[in-house]
Amino acid sequence: MSKIIMHIDLNAFFARAEVLKDPSLAGKPLVVGSASRRGIVSTASYEARKYGIHSAMPMYMAKRLCPQLIIKNVDGHYYHQLSNQFFAFLRGYSLIQEVASIDECYMDMSKPMRNIADPVAYLKQLQDHLLAETGLQCSIGLAPTKFLAKMASDFKKPMGITILRRRDIEKLLWPLPIKAMYGVGKKTYPRLEKLGIKTIGDLAKTDDIRVKKTLGKFFFVLQDWANGRGSDEVSIDDYEPKSIGHSTTFLDDVDDFEEIAGMLKTLCLEVSERAQKEEQFGTTIQLTIKNADFSSITRSMTLENPINDPNTIYNAAMSLLEKNYHNQPIRLVGVSLHNLESRENIIIQMSIFDHAQHEEQSRTRLLIDELNRKLEKPILMTADQLKKDKK
Repeated sequence: MSKIIMHIDLNAFFARAEVLKDPSLAGKPLVVGSASRRGIVSTASYEARKYGIHSAMPMYMAKRLCPQLIIKNVDGHYYHQLSNQFFAFLRGYSLIQEVASIDECYMDMSKPMRNIADPVAYLKQLQDHLLAETGLQCSIGLAPTKFLAKMASDFKKPMGITILRRRDIEKLLWPLPIKAMYGVGKKTYPRLEKLGIKTIGDLAKTDDIRVKKTLGKFFFVLQDWANGRGSDEVSIDDYEPKSIGHSTTFLDDVDDFEEIAGMLKTLCLEVSERAQKEEQFGTTIQLTIKNADFSSITRSMTLENPINDPNTIYNAAMSLLEKNYHNQPIRLVGVSLHNLESRENIIIQMSIFDHAQHEEQSRTRLLIDELNRKLEKPILMTADQLKKDKK
């Protein structure tokens, strides 16, 4: 018997979050992103999208399309708080949950929905309950595979519900343009179109050797997906409250080491800043890489003493990256700090002598961390850190 896989995706999440923070923004053209000359749109409200504004658009173009556009800076800490509420809410429906990004996840709903007579009404109740509890809007896709569920959740936005069965694939999925297929990137779909692959149905049925060469081994994965033979295994993510992490999905698959390292530095600063705000220290730094073929690499490094400064986190993350990145194109990179302890617990565990020594070191480190945060670059460090780096 087929599984029941749900993909649930928050609608215009960052923009919606800003409306929850400031209700006067409701119904207005709003984008989240940097207003600088080189800034880009991270998320656009549905009102802004009516002007042709979309994610990844340069901000100057967005302002040209809509002069009255409201621009809000990214508030990562606030968005993660809302995201945690979202995933905690969903655990009330199923514990078999695989987080795909800050605003979406897959869930195995086979048991919860096996005897549901009206699945649309059940999912509508979930939608309404989420909206009432958190103020967040979502679209839901239900299907026998993860790929089909993902595609289904994109059919209707905002607040859409779509059930995509295998018998409906030829009618509902195959007519869609190939660029709409999840897994086919912006650089790939034009090449496929030149080879005559205009729709998802064309890819599902083709045996063209040129298409196989263009996609490589990924051809068979995509063709299986298009024919309803994709994976239905939802990888359970252990809910681990004692960790702080940030990740980012690149607009296109990236194989430039310098670009990846630059993004990693930004993520390490964000992790450090959040840990310091919450007065948490960790001993394990974890690096996550998701490749273009959707496979994942997770590596970690455990330190002798708990830390939360950006230099140490970045040095450890870079060491892991250098050992485990082999020039393959990747779509996501993430870094997280694990095995967290509060400042109070650390102090309690120390001896009286160690306490005095640590307190002096902590004051120095906190001062350096504060200066680094204001400079927005981890350029200052203690003499001990410098010695360790040289070693």
